[in-house]
Formats: sequence, C-alpha cells, structure tokens
Amino acid sequence: MVQKISRRIFHSLTSAFFPNRCLACDRLYHLPFSFSEQSGNNLPQDLTAAFTDFTKKFVCASCAPNFSIVESPICIMCGMMFVSREGDDHLCGRCQKTPKHFTTARAAVVYDNLVMNAILKLKYQGRIRLAKPLGIFLLFAFLHYFSEQDLDIIIPVPLYPGKLKQRGFNQVFLMIQDWKKQLPENGYGFPFTIHKTILQKNKNTSAQTGLHKDQRIKNVKNSFHIENQSDISGKNVLLVDDVYTTGSTVNECAKTLIKGGARRVDVLTLARTI
Repeated sequence: MVQKISRRIFHSLTSAFFPNRCLACDRLYHLPFSFSEQSGNNLPQDLTAAFTDFTKKFVCASCAPNFSIVESPICIMCGMMFVSREGDDHLCGRCQKTPKHFTTARAAVVYDNLVMNAILKLKYQGRIRLAKPLGIFLLFAFLHYFSEQDLDIIIPVPLYPGKLKQRGFNQVFLMIQDWKKQLPENGYGFPFTIHKTILQKNKNTSAQTGLHKDQRIKNVKNSFHIENQSDISGKNVLLVDDVYTTGSTVNECAKTLIKGGARRVDVLTLARTI
C-alpha cells in the first residue's frame, strides 16, 4: 500500500508543511536528502521504510533513532505491541478476557517521550504547526491499515464544549482535516466523510493522565452521545484519536456509536503506549 505513494507526497508535502525545526526537541536542524525527480525506484517499499525515511525530514539526527513505529506482532483487536518480537499477530490476553466495542485499533507510532512532547506542545502550548506532520504519520498508518476497507465516516474523538472553547481547537481534527485534499492529490480516492459533530462529549471529565485503568473507565462512562443517529445508522466508522493508553476513551466512544446504530467501528490513533 505504501509503495503506491507517489514522489509528490514525500517531496511537496515535506517542503510545504515541515519547517527545519525538530518535532521532538524543537531545535533547528539541517534537512537531509529529500526525494527528487531522479529518485525513481528509491521510494520506500513498506511502512517501516516509509516512516524511517519520512522521520528524517522533520526529526533531528539526535532524536530520530528514538522514534519508533508500531510494528507486528501486535494484538489483532487492540493493536498492542507484544514484548516478544517473534511470532504472528494474535489476540492478547486482555482482549480475550474483555472484548472491545470496536473491531480493531491500530496506531502509527509508539508513545515515547519524543511523541509525548510533540503532542503536549500541540494540545497545551498551541503549537498548531505540529498538526500537519503528526497528521502525515496518521495518514501513513491509515493508508497501511484502512484505506481499502469499506469505510463511510471518519470521526475525531470530540472534546467537551467548554474545553474546546478554552483550547480553541480539537487537535485530532486538525491532524486529519487535510486528508480529503491530500489523498486525491496523490492518487487515492476519498469516498468517505470526516464528520466532527456526529459524536459529542456531554461530560467534562477529569484528565485521564495518572488514573489507573478502572478509574479511566469510570471517568469516561456515559460521557458521549450522538447528535443524530440517522447519520451513522448502518455505517462503518473510523474513530481517530491522538493516544491509545488503556483504550478506555475510544472504547466508550465505540460503545456509543454501536448503540447508536453504527455497523462497525475501528480505531486509529497517532500513538500507542506499550
């Protein structure tokens, strides 16, 4: 799937969207080799190669080695990376014991200190310029896992209205809002819609950070509602969020969507804890 991506998505988007400042440490750095018209068959042939090469475009040489993508073997339901790097993808013990309301969850990168710093800068320091490069990572993962799936609607996990007003933006929506333009420009169809108001948050929950799993589940319980159920009735939904930690938030969202009539819900996040 990734090998279909044209030279333009590497060259033009890199030039237009990524300043020469490290996404992780914020230091200015010299951009290395970028694809040219003579690149030919040097395009990455798989997701790992694509992420490795693309990382060099906006993470400095000191930070790049510590930046990791999510790779198999993973849980076929929640997407958790297994500690052992041997074997095939399979269902983890937690998902065997407690199945999720979503069908599958996949993530682009590992939630380490570098990614955490980038996400925190975007969310709490208003560094909106970070939304585009982070959105490209999400785009790669989308192309790898979901682009050929029968999807109808893409929904960013919503913020509580008061929090949205205070922050001024939904960071997840910022990361994906340009997909409908970027994908067709690079040879992909866009037969689905991005809808940011179908799913709404009706409870001002506490921050999930620092809470253990049971507290997280309780914290977000009954926190979401659907504005108009006819918008999702019988539809296949891709739910998008920034970080998957225990999965409590996206699972609660998926439960609300399924109860509201969605046929299927899958999850894509920028980062995932391991």
